[in-house]
Amino acid sequence: MLHLTKDIAYPAVATLFAVAGAGFDVKSRRIPNFVTGPAIVAGLLIHTHFDGLHGLLTSLGAGLLCGVIFLVFYLAGGMGAGDVKLITAVGCLAGISNSAVLMIMTSLAGGAMGIALALLRGRLKSILVNVVRLAAHHTHQGLTPHPELHVRNSNTLRLPYGLAIAAGSCSTFFLQGTRW
Repeated sequence: MLHLTKDIAYPAVATLFAVAGAGFDVKSRRIPNFVTGPAIVAGLLIHTHFDGLHGLLTSLGAGLLCGVIFLVFYLAGGMGAGDVKLITAVGCLAGISNSAVLMIMTSLAGGAMGIALALLRGRLKSILVNVVRLAAHHTHQGLTPHPELHVRNSNTLRLPYGLAIAAGSCSTFFLQGTRW
């Protein structure tokens, strides 16, 4: 009989919601609030169940930490609001003890997927040039979106980042599982 502990529950439930969000992102290029809202509530409730007020506060802190980091990229035009809401929800679920690994694994997955997509589309060189253009733009203009290189421009190469969040969450779950 499987005994559900918080060490298993937090990354497992985070992964379930992350995969659901990724499915919607791939299919419709949107991550709906009916996935992210209940995920945030579930994260807060699960952490409160296992750790009381401390769990509630650390879950909230994890969600805010993850969400604020992704909010920077949203403000710069690099991702959609659904991605920010999904990582916030997954952060609430995974908890503060898993947040660093979650963010690192999500970033690595997103980078690898972005490079793979650029290679598949034969646009790696133009993507690398655009990275330099974005760096120059943000150096002089701050977090304002680039006039051409932003997520809402249909001519840019876009990755449904919910996939990277799901991969980061799955990796975090797997890495947590190696400590059981």
